[in-house]
Amino acid sequence: MRNLYFDNFKVNFAMNIQRQLIFHKHYFVNFYLEQPEKVQEKIEYIFKIIRNVQKVPKKFLDYMTGTDGLYEIRIEFESNIYRIFCCFDKGNLVILFNGFQKKTQKTPKKEIDLALKLKDEYFNSKKIRK
Repeated sequence: MRNLYFDNFKVNFAMNIQRQLIFHKHYFVNFYLEQPEKVQEKIEYIFKIIRNVQKVPKKFLDYMTGTDGLYEIRIEFESNIYRIFCCFDKGNLVILFNGFQKKTQKTPKKEIDLALKLKDEYFNSKKIRK
């Protein structure tokens, strides 16, 4: 196990954990491509943590209370805050939905609603394919 220090925060990397991240629809990709290069690098760094750390610190990934399985990936860069909604499927598969720059203390309801809609679409499309 390796340790990595980020913003004075210790993260343990367990070498055998490997989550896969996939995108549902185009929302995350569009959000990502709109970001400056340094923000993209920070997003990729947080993704590396999510892929490789068994217990991801809440600083980087937190459950959205009252949403039936929706999580938010938390990114801070300089004085800006970004969020990417996601959920888990079959344990080690992380499904990425929409992302946005957070400008107020409260997460906008329209962003949560969109993420919940995308989550439902994802799981419903899996049922149809079976």
